[in-house]
Amino acid sequence: MRIAIGQIAHETSTFSLVPTVVETFQKAEWTYDQQLIEKHQQVRNYLGGMITKGTELDVELVPTFSANCNPSGLVSKETFETLVDELIKRIKAAGELDAICLALHGAGVAEKYTDLEGEVLKAVRAEVGYEIPIVVSLDLHGNLTDLMVNEANALIGVKEYPHIDSYEAGAKAMDVAVRIVKGEINPVMAIEHIPLLMFPNTTFQSPAKDMKEFCFAKEEEEGVVDCTFFHGFARADTENTGACAIVITDDDKEKADKLSKEVARKVWELRDGFINKYPDPAGAIEEALATEGKPIVINETSDNPGSGAPGDGTNLLKALLEKNESETAFGFIRDPEVAEIAHEAGVGATIEVKLGGKTDDRHGEPIAVTAYVKSITDGRFIQSSPMSQGAQIDYGKSTRLQIGNVDVIVCSGKSQTLDKEVFTLHGINIMDYKIVALKSCQHFRAGFEPYAKKIVTADSPGISTSNPAYYDYKHIPRPIFPIDEDVKY
Repeated sequence: MRIAIGQIAHETSTFSLVPTVVETFQKAEWTYDQQLIEKHQQVRNYLGGMITKGTELDVELVPTFSANCNPSGLVSKETFETLVDELIKRIKAAGELDAICLALHGAGVAEKYTDLEGEVLKAVRAEVGYEIPIVVSLDLHGNLTDLMVNEANALIGVKEYPHIDSYEAGAKAMDVAVRIVKGEINPVMAIEHIPLLMFPNTTFQSPAKDMKEFCFAKEEEEGVVDCTFFHGFARADTENTGACAIVITDDDKEKADKLSKEVARKVWELRDGFINKYPDPAGAIEEALATEGKPIVINETSDNPGSGAPGDGTNLLKALLEKNESETAFGFIRDPEVAEIAHEAGVGATIEVKLGGKTDDRHGEPIAVTAYVKSITDGRFIQSSPMSQGAQIDYGKSTRLQIGNVDVIVCSGKSQTLDKEVFTLHGINIMDYKIVALKSCQHFRAGFEPYAKKIVTADSPGISTSNPAYYDYKHIPRPIFPIDEDVKY
């Protein structure tokens, strides 16, 4: 049995001013053929799961093309078309296939193509027809569409946020593809759209935890292949934006329709619980200092690179520097210019720089600081978080600066902080610090909850804030909760 695997993954923030072009992907991941296998085998991500499960099931894996990068702004039309061309070219060259397994995201948006994943699947179908099964793994932050449902045999979503089960979702996608080829199942899907604009809610806590368990219970019912509550991605202003439920059954459309509506109704009952209100940076710092024990983790949700924000915002950092408490570490802020200056100056030097705030003026102004260069590194380490554990990380030239009493890690690369390794790389043991601050919405929890005495979320203006009033929506379906009053479902 020959099954092709590939990936085109991008979570697009239409509010980001940073365009996504071919070079954006190439700096992160742009791999072909066997290189795809080498990069992802034994890594706990979607492709890693597909590779392991395919090997277990004695599948001849045919690697094609994989492109993936951090969330950012609109994918250019030319870039989207290049991505599709690269994937189709290698599927064409693969020879006779029994199935295709793809890792997509679900919230991709390109110029002229607001449903990136639907268009990718349509293009693949135009090449291979409808006899070959196509099974897709997806992020639960996808804004799913009827086109995606129509063009795929099965859409398998992660259930956890942080996505500690992306490996399992990839493995399940491969397993479902094999079962289809063997004639063991005939998946049918039902999608139920929910008029809910949902901002990040971890499945480690209720009510998202309740919905995760509700879906798992549905999967125990006879004939149910998969059941996923997709939270949607609120930072994409499109006609597809919003939550939904997808249920896949074995050749029972009536049951799929019934269960998808049951899941949607349960989500709607819990809708008030999905609204989060967080303190501003100063309030979050006071809450952290008033809490017994250490470390207290403060996550800056409004400048989360994992949601398309620039990662060089200064709102929380400025508040920490003004407070100037001992045992405070911030990891990290993106500023390749400052990282370069620190590397040129060397360890032990004192530098005067303007830190952060260089991408735009929506996440805080640059901060003029006098800083002692404590360490410099190449920004490379192996990820330890349950999310994509084993991945090789490269943030480029990085440095640890001491600014007053505050240790600040500055990196050239852009990413949310997923685990403690970036701190360890720079000589910081987070267990010795009262406050450990970072940029992320929820994914950091997988790596930090085992160590944190408490987690405090800081929110402020920024394109990944959880405050819906910040966004000037033009295209989302209306009415929608919680922006509109008296929404009926």
